[in-house]
Amino acid sequence: MSLVLRHARPGDAPLVLDFVRELADYEKLLHEVEADAAAIDAALFGDAPKVFCEIAEWNGEPAGFALWFYTFSTFNGRHGIYLEDLFVRPEFRGHGVGKALLAGLAERCVAEGLGRYEWSVLDWNAPSIAFYEAQGARILTEWQRCRVEGDALFRLGSTFQQRGRVGETVP
Repeated sequence: MSLVLRHARPGDAPLVLDFVRELADYEKLLHEVEADAAAIDAALFGDAPKVFCEIAEWNGEPAGFALWFYTFSTFNGRHGIYLEDLFVRPEFRGHGVGKALLAGLAERCVAEGLGRYEWSVLDWNAPSIAFYEAQGARILTEWQRCRVEGDALFRLGSTFQQRGRVGETVP
């Protein structure tokens, strides 16, 4: 049995989208997926990519993925990695695929001198929480995630536009 981790490459966008959809289905959030293969392709392989992806293959078959980007902590003054998505297809679980994906990004953090490696997990997802804790992750219960999207994002952005532009004095 062989496990290979590789960087996503042009042409992988449909596979990455399949993984995203499978993860969303597992999390009962498939109805929220708006991305298409073109958007994934542009994000990963456009002129200045700001998101990156690792693909895990088990015996040559796509088994899982990790999609991530760099962050910055003003508290420690260093960049870090935020793991946006980690997913291993059910038939490949129990073979170390998820651990390899996590460890590969941890290795990147160490090699690049990064200060943090973070991700989110749904509070009902006990199997994943147990898995992450077994890898040394600390669940941060004191932080609440904030999100502005859709109409609320438009309204918030429009509020500032009505008052001035970046670099201008706001009355």
